[in-house]
Amino acid sequence: MSRAIRIAATVLDDMVAHARAMAPAECCGLLAGRGDAVAEAIRTRNIAAHPSRFLIDPADHIAERRAARERGLDVVGFYHSHVRAGAAPSARDRDEAAYPNHLHAIVGLAADPPEVRLFRLVDGNFLEVPFVTVA
Repeated sequence: MSRAIRIAATVLDDMVAHARAMAPAECCGLLAGRGDAVAEAIRTRNIAAHPSRFLIDPADHIAERRAARERGLDVVGFYHSHVRAGAAPSARDRDEAAYPNHLHAIVGLAADPPEVRLFRLVDGNFLEVPFVTVA
């Protein structure tokens, strides 16, 4: 089992707020931190043509990677929402995933309160990763 990732409470709050604000479309963004700690959720534009899909705007991706690096952070993963489903990766999520070994957080708005789960892409599959919330 993987060791637990530390996620700042503000990151969870930011991802859920972004998901709610973008509904009925999916939201997406970057996760920035260092090592096993996620310190920031960075909102990006979703340029997917369909509201139940996501595609991070490449310009946002590049600009926010650079900005995170300037703050001493790495992009350690990504997040997106499922507006009408739980926080489990879909077959499409798996098929379209890139960046092996990066974290992938999913916010499921079907539950109340929203559910957030964390995964790592390993050998083309999502493996759930435990996380703890920190101040």
